[in-house]
Amino acid sequence: MLDVHPPHEPVHGWRDFLLHLFTITIGLLIALSLEGCVEWQHHRHLVHEAEASLHAEIESNVKGIPDALAGLHKNQAELKHDVEVLKYVIKNHKEPEHTSMYIGSGIQTFADVSWRTAQSTTALSYMPYDRAEEYANIYTTQTELYTAEQQSARDAIISLAPFMNMDDKGPDLSEAQANDMKQKIEILQGQLTLVESFMNSLDREYKKFLAAHPS
Repeated sequence: MLDVHPPHEPVHGWRDFLLHLFTITIGLLIALSLEGCVEWQHHRHLVHEAEASLHAEIESNVKGIPDALAGLHKNQAELKHDVEVLKYVIKNHKEPEHTSMYIGSGIQTFADVSWRTAQSTTALSYMPYDRAEEYANIYTTQTELYTAEQQSARDAIISLAPFMNMDDKGPDLSEAQANDMKQKIEILQGQLTLVESFMNSLDREYKKFLAAHPS
């Protein structure tokens, strides 16, 4: 807060009054300039910390993509095998010997703590628009990926329901049950294709950002 004090000496005439007014004006301008400079430095420091944290988070996240894709491809291969088993059941009215089914869909999370912190501290509002947009695009794709993974995981649980409370020999599926499960698994396959698309898109965005902004 800026304080303005009255003159300590009596004001004699317009000349003294104008001189005092000029002195106050200059003092206020200097004080406001200094205050603005301090605030600008604070905002600059806030942006620098946010960008350093976001950069480190993106570098860490991109390292998890290969393992995430490998796990996803494993799930896709298992689902493809499951569909073949169910086709055999539907056609032959019995299960093939010496085979198992694996229905699964994992969720690979990518960190977004730095992004949420940058939003809560308003650091984004002090960044250049194009830089803030880069971060927003990356983390929007991350959110879309996580949402798609959650949906596929929920549907995997639904598809797995017929296996519940079965003995070690596995489920004894009727043709109707096999058809129903096959349809659910095919939907899950489509969802995992969408998850893969988001994951590849996120990988490209990570690498594009890091190439444009090396450490």
